[in-house]
Amino acid sequence: MKLLEYKGKELLSKYNIAIQKSVLVESPDNISLKLSDLTFPVVIKAQIMAGGRGKAGGIRFADNLKEAEEIIKSLLGFNIKGHIVKKLLIAQKVEGTSENYLSIILDRYYKSPMIIFSPIGGVDIEETARENPDKIIKIPVNPLFGIKDYIIRYIIKKACLPDVFFNGLQNIVTNIYRLFLEYDCILCEINPLLVTEDNDFIAIDAKIDIDDSSLYRHPDISEFRDQIEEDKLILEARKYDFLYIPIDSEGFVSVMSNGSGMLMSCIDLITKSSLIVGSALDLGGGATSDRISEAIKIIFKNKRINYLFISVFGGITRCDEVAGGIRDAIKEIGKDKILIVRIEGTNKEIGLDILKNLGSNVSYVQTIGDGIKELVLRKEI
Repeated sequence: MKLLEYKGKELLSKYNIAIQKSVLVESPDNISLKLSDLTFPVVIKAQIMAGGRGKAGGIRFADNLKEAEEIIKSLLGFNIKGHIVKKLLIAQKVEGTSENYLSIILDRYYKSPMIIFSPIGGVDIEETARENPDKIIKIPVNPLFGIKDYIIRYIIKKACLPDVFFNGLQNIVTNIYRLFLEYDCILCEINPLLVTEDNDFIAIDAKIDIDDSSLYRHPDISEFRDQIEEDKLILEARKYDFLYIPIDSEGFVSVMSNGSGMLMSCIDLITKSSLIVGSALDLGGGATSDRISEAIKIIFKNKRINYLFISVFGGITRCDEVAGGIRDAIKEIGKDKILIVRIEGTNKEIGLDILKNLGSNVSYVQTIGDGIKELVLRKEI
């Protein structure tokens, strides 16, 4: 779960990490009142789930209220990289002496949290790694010990920072590490981490990714996720613990399976056959016939979808449950919808007996390849 900047900064502030004074704006009304607690100049930042927003015109500066009002009106509703801007974060501009980069990631090689620091902040870390690899400092953190003094001293020495930064850097690294652990993060990034004239640190931006599987422990993040979700089918699928993935608004084929690997394989093969995949749905494990029926109905609520390829390996999810769900769903979705079904595993023969009596709009295939061929054939008819 990727957080928008304003939500990430809320978490930073919760963990006593300094941020700019700011306000969230969602409409162009009463701007003077909304910005009354801020002093100019300010920075106006589009809140979208996309990188490179600054280069795309999503970050702008205003020296007075009139400029701020004009920018806010122009940015709200603006399309940036396919994302419509609905929220703006208005923050006081802060001056500093230097910009740094700080992040903690879950490093799978070291199997531990990894601190990444660079005295070159304000640019993509990938760019720094390419042009100034010696300016990137990495140090794994032993979860049994946490943040120790030697970690901070190592960063200061490698980055050639003055010793006066020790206390401030120790405070911010300790707090962001605590946030990383307590919120089950995959990434916590501050870029830039600004050093003020008083040698204090302040987070100018925030990028935080939280492990989806941990969201049941974080109701505040689950609530945030549902607030920003625009696709109603994603929210409806989530009620049944399904993962619904919109893919292409022009797509007419959907894929349903019980595993992300199989889903991606099917999507790749269908796309290579010059068919457009509009959506995919991951059932997860142990889906019963009533839940599978709901999944199929959710998929076909997108009126552009006319074809559904179902590929399920029956283990915990039994083949007869899959077939039963298909039988129940086709009573409601209409005879013009085509279902191509591949099932393997537990109770396959029982499942096939059910599928045989479901009519011409339901076809059984033995392999994924056969399913793709059947989709192409049905599309050409």
